[in-house]
Amino acid sequence: MKVFVLALSLLLTAFAFAEQTREHDVNQPVNRVFGAGAGASQLMPSDVLIAAGQHFPDIVKALAQREGAAGAVLSAQGAFDVVFNSKGFDRTRGYYDGAVLSGELRRPLQSMGGELFASYSMSDGSFPIYEDQYYTNEAGAVKLGVLFSLLRDNAIDDRRYKVNDARLNLQQADLTVLLTRVGVQHSALKAYWRWVAAGQKVQVYERLLSMAEARQIGLLTQVERGLTADIYLVENKQNITRRKTLLTIAKRDFQLASNDLGFYYRGADGLPKVLDRKQLPAEIPAGDVADEHYRAAFNDPDHIARLMATHPQLQWLERAIQRSEQALALAENSALPDLDFSLAMMQPLGDIGLGGPSRDEPEAVVGFSFSVPLERRQAKGDIAQAKAKLSGLSADQRRMQDQLNIELQNILQTLDAAEAVADLATLETGQLETLRAAEQRRFEQGASDFFVVNMREEALANAEVRLADALGQRQMALANLAAAAIDTERLYLAATR
Repeated sequence: MKVFVLALSLLLTAFAFAEQTREHDVNQPVNRVFGAGAGASQLMPSDVLIAAGQHFPDIVKALAQREGAAGAVLSAQGAFDVVFNSKGFDRTRGYYDGAVLSGELRRPLQSMGGELFASYSMSDGSFPIYEDQYYTNEAGAVKLGVLFSLLRDNAIDDRRYKVNDARLNLQQADLTVLLTRVGVQHSALKAYWRWVAAGQKVQVYERLLSMAEARQIGLLTQVERGLTADIYLVENKQNITRRKTLLTIAKRDFQLASNDLGFYYRGADGLPKVLDRKQLPAEIPAGDVADEHYRAAFNDPDHIARLMATHPQLQWLERAIQRSEQALALAENSALPDLDFSLAMMQPLGDIGLGGPSRDEPEAVVGFSFSVPLERRQAKGDIAQAKAKLSGLSADQRRMQDQLNIELQNILQTLDAAEAVADLATLETGQLETLRAAEQRRFEQGASDFFVVNMREEALANAEVRLADALGQRQMALANLAAAAIDTERLYLAATR
């Protein structure tokens, strides 16, 4: 008789629990816990990447520095601007009454350290013998000339060095902008998937808690009817307390992840946006054919070789090496003798002036100048410094090549492992869902008790949390690969320029 009463009590309790928890039934596909808010309001990765690429302060700063580098190029080119100068004088008192006015144009050349010059001068009156050079014909005189450096400053000089250095610096600034964009987009994408995974964990624990709270109502009814012992009520309260703790921790982690994502997801005013939980996407996507093809491309050594050859970090170092080579060439140039050659032609204009017929003939003048540093200590010191810097940069380049290759291999291995873990987590979740559903049916039939049901529910919830983590890690591994490959499409770089 007692056995019959106990069995009947358990059966009634099971039916009561089933009614209370029917609306919380989890006998659905595995991805049910990943459901979120309205579809139109869901925040997608592209939304975050576009916002970060347009408004994140690091990118704004890099673009500003790039503009500064462009200004430096224009400033350096100013050394080759045409220069006009004019001078003259007029004696107003004294024995001599000579007056002269002259103007000259000079244009530096970008080869052989050369310079073109043209001048016009005109004089009137008489000059003392020590100013005889001022005499011109009545309409003045025109002079044209050119100067070349044959040794020092022939291949490079300070002006050309500054222009070339500024151009290389601008190229480095462009690469810095690209690397900054990649770094920001990479971090933003990882923050997004951490946020999604954290939000889905909250949903798992909310659902777990709601089932325990519904069960508490059923238990309370059964205790009041004398069909269930009080200890079952206490046991379920303890389950509720534990599940509330798990939910509180999950909500904290979700809020932290929201803050981190808001750091990248910015509005047109450049300020971080406040995220709403309704913006969570429906699920973390599992692997698809496109991802498989994307991953498979990195099995091709030629693909990796092309990737390394055009990698911005290596290109940045290549520009640094070129700048160092230019500095070495300038230092070696300063150790050379200075030998300049010049050619000038002068044509008098108009009638013979007060200087006489000696000023009325065209002139052609060839000249040279020579100087040589004897000790050359400064040049030797500059050469030694430039060679040391160049050697260090070459070592950096070798290290960077090895580092990028190792990082890429690590990313590929991490991605493969993440995909394997995600597949296993999906399989495990499906298995535990089958066990939970079966245990729920046995409970409804009075063949089980709520302790085992609780165990099955919590085991499933833990598996769902591991699945959310695994899928999130897979997406972050794909983000790592996109950043390493400088994938402008996946990082939405083209959409943020």
